[in-house]
Amino acid sequence: MILEWFNAGDASKIGVALADQFTPPQTNSARPAKKAAPKEPADALLEILHRADHEVRSLRLNVYKKAKLANAFKWRLLENGLERAKADEVTQRLVMLLSENSATAALVHPFAAQPTHQLQSTSTKQLLALGNKSIARGAYAEAIDIYQRLIKVDPRHAAALNNLGAALSKLGRFGEAEAYFHQAIRVDADFPDAYSNIGTTLLLKGLYADAESFLRRALKLNPRLVEARINLGLALAFLSRLRDAKSNFEKALKYDPGNAEALVGMALIAKTEGSFDQAELMLERALKVDSGMPKALASQVSIRKMTSSDSAWLESAEKVAGSGINLLDESELRFAIGKYYDDVESFKLAFLSYKRANDLLKSIAEPYDRGAYKGFVDRMIEVYTPEVLGRIEDGASASMKPVFVVGMPRSGTSLTEQIISSHPLARGAGELEFWGHAVREHEATLESPLDESTRRKLAEAYLKVLEASAGGALRIVDKAPVNADYLGLIHSVFPNARIIYMQRDPIDTCLSCYFQKFVLSLTYSMDLSDLADHYRQHERLMAHWRAVLPPGTMLDVPYEQMVADQEGWSRKMLDFVGLEWDPRVLDFHNTKRSVVTASFWQVRQKIYQNSVRRWRHYEKLIGPLLDLKNPAR
Repeated sequence: MILEWFNAGDASKIGVALADQFTPPQTNSARPAKKAAPKEPADALLEILHRADHEVRSLRLNVYKKAKLANAFKWRLLENGLERAKADEVTQRLVMLLSENSATAALVHPFAAQPTHQLQSTSTKQLLALGNKSIARGAYAEAIDIYQRLIKVDPRHAAALNNLGAALSKLGRFGEAEAYFHQAIRVDADFPDAYSNIGTTLLLKGLYADAESFLRRALKLNPRLVEARINLGLALAFLSRLRDAKSNFEKALKYDPGNAEALVGMALIAKTEGSFDQAELMLERALKVDSGMPKALASQVSIRKMTSSDSAWLESAEKVAGSGINLLDESELRFAIGKYYDDVESFKLAFLSYKRANDLLKSIAEPYDRGAYKGFVDRMIEVYTPEVLGRIEDGASASMKPVFVVGMPRSGTSLTEQIISSHPLARGAGELEFWGHAVREHEATLESPLDESTRRKLAEAYLKVLEASAGGALRIVDKAPVNADYLGLIHSVFPNARIIYMQRDPIDTCLSCYFQKFVLSLTYSMDLSDLADHYRQHERLMAHWRAVLPPGTMLDVPYEQMVADQEGWSRKMLDFVGLEWDPRVLDFHNTKRSVVTASFWQVRQKIYQNSVRRWRHYEKLIGPLLDLKNPAR
């Protein structure tokens, strides 16, 4: 009996033992023993579970310990070198088995015994049904195999192409998934589900405007497509178009009353507006519909400081995180669990949770390309010289309306926007995507400055965006941190615009990035070494902008000094952007406005210094970041 020495308190050890039966730990032996031909994962799992089933069940583990077992099982599989997709699927089957009253091979893998030649001879209709059943029970790798077989028979089967993309998405293979969604549309140009799926994929990447376009197309074809309606609401919310976002969540609830995803969307609107009690009510409603909903559980942590009295939340979150859910949902919960432990000052456990969350994201995101970002910085330095920036009068806008607050993410940009936006003549527009889109559209900006005509068109278009976002204000703040990369281009279009550069302790900045769940495209945030490298390049580029932009264009604001002397720095910033002093900016936390960024909770609080030198709690765990303090770097 492989588990006879364990007792019911050793759920994690049981999971590790099962995983080692499935994937033996790798050794450093120079002459590995001769191995038998590897079994298919499904067959190997069935064999192990047949042997372990009675022993696991005899321990009578409760739901929490079953979750611990499954979680330890999956992470041991990964440590032993199993691919992420297979580990997720195998864990899901284990969870299914532990949840049943009796163990049978059909429950774990109902098609495992069906020979390949029989599957190949199955009709496309039957294969589609088999694939759909596999998706329904979370066997995504199996579904992919079945859909691929179907497509070999009928390459123009739009539903199979779309569903194959959906299964790939569940395993985090978004690039492949998106290609199949587009292929489905080429076969059937009026396929709403495929448009919806493309929009959802773009949403995960943080390409909100592009996502909006595809989701609107899906809803034009099928206005009652609830998932597309909810995701459109999310895209609009992240574009700071909260009224439209709320309208879409309400329509989704009209079509599907009690839809948990729509309720979480309504909670998002409430918390960005600072209505945290309302957000909590919406999340509680969502959890009544689905008590194990990862997004709802994770969102509860974001709207308040957790305490040791929230242990019931922790138990629920740990149970759900270890239950075989998809890796994006698990990652979101791991970030939330990390915040719980950070709030209660269990810093080592917090770091381990954050690390696990980032490792999950890193396993599906495109690898961070250090050389590519270094090359980008090199080109910006080469293209935007003092001579070039000194010849920008023609085509440039004279407007002083835009105020750009830039810096690394988590450096205090939201706080600064909130302070300035509390002035009666100023408004905050949030993080606009305008300049990132402009760079992608005009690739010449990476090789040479834009011509006069293009810069004039950009100025007109951007002022229209500002007017739509916060019309009528004398100053409008665009606080997208990424605009730090494009200051040469921005200055060539708006030479009179003021730029505020937020500087925070580099280790605090990078650690805060590591502790925050960003979109999948922000790949450098998922690894401490990548963060340190990215920060150095960012710092190099900012030193260049500081050297080549005319005096008086950019104001450096040290975050630590600003929170220590709120009024002094508030006066400096208002004077810098051309606004008279107004004491209302000191009560920024009472300003009624929507804040869509991750700092929506912090800007509703009075200014505090708890985040200064926060990294000291994690000093023994963050080696790659510590060199950022070395003045000789």
